[in-house]
Amino acid sequence: MPLLWYLRDILGYTGTKFGCGMGLCGACTVLQNGKAVRSCQTQMGKVSGLEITTIEGVSAHGPNAVQKAWAEVNVPQCGYCQTGQIMQAVSLLSSKPHPTDADIDDAMSGNICRCGTYQRIRAAIHQAAKETA
Repeated sequence: MPLLWYLRDILGYTGTKFGCGMGLCGACTVLQNGKAVRSCQTQMGKVSGLEITTIEGVSAHGPNAVQKAWAEVNVPQCGYCQTGQIMQAVSLLSSKPHPTDADIDDAMSGNICRCGTYQRIRAAIHQAAKETA
């Protein structure tokens, strides 16, 4: 069973979205030991003993810096991809607290936004990086 279906259907964590089912769009991104992974391609048998964080876990104690920046910059348009985008951004900032535009473009390139909010996503990541500095 893919982790995505376990999270959504068994645990009821519906913040993680189904997008393409092939790990190409990023809508299903979660953190596995702090690193972004595609939950639609991660089998349950491979996550035993690993820490899995969903969007619900990122905001367990209120919005984090990335989520606050997302709202302040008004990133979402339709919003469907945003949980995956946020999880990818959280992973990026944990490994590169002060990313360049190139770092952001590279890290976020696997997360597709059909609405094209890429400039706002980049601006929000820069803002979140300033807040966590």
